[in-house]
Amino acid sequence: MALKRGLLGVNRIRGGGGGGGGGSRSAFVLLVFFCVFAPLVFFVGRGVYIDSSNDYSNDSLKQDLDWRERLAMQSLRSLFSKEASVLDVITASTADLGPFSLDSFKKNNLSASYREVDTSVRNSQNQTTSSAMNAKRDITSKGGSHQKVETPAKFYRRQLREKRREMRANELVQRNDDTILKLENAAIERSKSVDSAVLGKYSIWRRENDNDNSDSNIRLMRDQVIMARVYSGIAKLKNKTELLQELQARIKDSQRVLAEATTDADLPRRSLKKQSTFLAQLAAKTIPNPIHCLSMRLTIDYYLLSPEKRKFPRRENRENPNLYHYALFSDNVLAASVVVNSTIMNAKDPSKHVFHLVTDKLNFAAMNMWFLLNPPGKATIHVENVDEFKWLNSSYCPVLRQLESAAMKEYYFKADHPSSGSSNLKYRNPKYLSMLNHLRFYLPEVYPKLNKILFLDDDIIVQKDLTPLWEVNLNGKVNGAVETCGESFHRFDKYLNFSNPHIARNFNPNACGWAYGMNMFDLKEWKKRDITGIYHKWQNMNENRTLWKLGTLPPGLITFYGLTHPLDKSWHVLGLGYNPSIAKKDIQNAAVVHYNGNMKPWLELAMSKYRPYWTKYIKFDHPYLRRCNLHE
Repeated sequence: MALKRGLLGVNRIRGGGGGGGGGSRSAFVLLVFFCVFAPLVFFVGRGVYIDSSNDYSNDSLKQDLDWRERLAMQSLRSLFSKEASVLDVITASTADLGPFSLDSFKKNNLSASYREVDTSVRNSQNQTTSSAMNAKRDITSKGGSHQKVETPAKFYRRQLREKRREMRANELVQRNDDTILKLENAAIERSKSVDSAVLGKYSIWRRENDNDNSDSNIRLMRDQVIMARVYSGIAKLKNKTELLQELQARIKDSQRVLAEATTDADLPRRSLKKQSTFLAQLAAKTIPNPIHCLSMRLTIDYYLLSPEKRKFPRRENRENPNLYHYALFSDNVLAASVVVNSTIMNAKDPSKHVFHLVTDKLNFAAMNMWFLLNPPGKATIHVENVDEFKWLNSSYCPVLRQLESAAMKEYYFKADHPSSGSSNLKYRNPKYLSMLNHLRFYLPEVYPKLNKILFLDDDIIVQKDLTPLWEVNLNGKVNGAVETCGESFHRFDKYLNFSNPHIARNFNPNACGWAYGMNMFDLKEWKKRDITGIYHKWQNMNENRTLWKLGTLPPGLITFYGLTHPLDKSWHVLGLGYNPSIAKKDIQNAAVVHYNGNMKPWLELAMSKYRPYWTKYIKFDHPYLRRCNLHE
């Protein structure tokens, strides 16, 4: 009510006159100023004072903490002198990035391969770090601009990081180069064991060289069919009607098997094995047409000569025991010429070497004509015909009597015989029917006036002078030969039937085998021990082939059992006719290398890696060789 009346009074005054209105309005403004703005100015001023005092106290506290921090860092540096550079990094990280974090430090700054820097560098780092901290502090206290300035510590760290990155990059490049080099060396080593020239054209016939393609056997059989057609053409030219008919029958069988087959899985396994073995053996025992041509041309020209021109010089050397005598039994003119040429070319004194060649009547003229046209320097040549050895007959020689038997003829000449499986095909090679192969057991009868003789096969080449072999002491043994056993390979149980009591009772199954091809025979000891009689005894016992299968090595192992002197392996290296992995060093260091096996060097299926050792002893520009199309 009082307020109401006051207001009404005011209104009355307003309405009554205008002289007192200006004083009341100024009084109201002053009242509002003291009630509102004065407290506001007081509180604002108070807040500004508190903030400035807090800033001052914070600066003093921070200076105190920095002083303590520097003191602690100096103490730590004196205790851990080697880690001083790391502590500097920690200090700089703390100054620049705030509170220290070990994880971030490991991630960004510290390398596992950091190295201790020199002491002078470390002191300069400390000075640089402390000056950088002071400069930073001055900038902060002055409240200057917030632009980022790269301190010397940061600059030094960045340089270290760049150096570490460069070192690591070089390391990785070096490791990469080393890795590549190791891989290249490994590839080179692998390539040495797999030489594309080793296997030859038809070496895939051997099991160990089969490839893993799904159609490898099919392609192999097709190649063999092509070869069979070639051989059938040769058989037709030679009027070999039985061989021609058999080849044609085999070709038809193979074509029937191959008609619908696309992979090896489609082939009948038994048929494949039989066809492959047959064709392999056929290729091995077939003389190439150019060699037939050579033999025929030489034979024709030989019979055009007068009897006086058919004689060899130096006939007096044939039975001279003081010379070096060789026995070589062969029906292959070209192979025999390589053996003689290689021996003479590597001999120190060829005039002291005498070669006794024995062949059959079919090749006797050709063998004579070749060496009359191509005499081996001053060496002596003597060629004989095995069919003229009248003492070598079925009444004296058991193997001749057995070959004339009906059972042996049936075994050899009837293809549908129950025992004519693939495992027996290799024993039906014609060489087992030739007495040239068995004549090695009759050396004293062939050369009665000689004391020692070196027997050589026609599938060898000579690379060194062989005369030191005559000086080797055989210690009362008859046969000097290189042994072929290694672990369980080429021991007696591989060649002989130890289920037979005669074999089991007289021989050791683990006895070491040896090789024919280069053998030094003491003919005096041979006669003294009656070696030929021992051979006859065991050959008679094996009439039904129950002791061993056909061949000359098994009876040789039996006949010379306990009478063989082992020669150094470098004298005779074997396997060039079947083994593609013989070391080149072993071949080059060998006195004699032997192409034993099916892949003879004069055949198309010879391994191309080994053939040059043989062909270098042939003069392919010879008129007879050119006319018969014989080339490398």
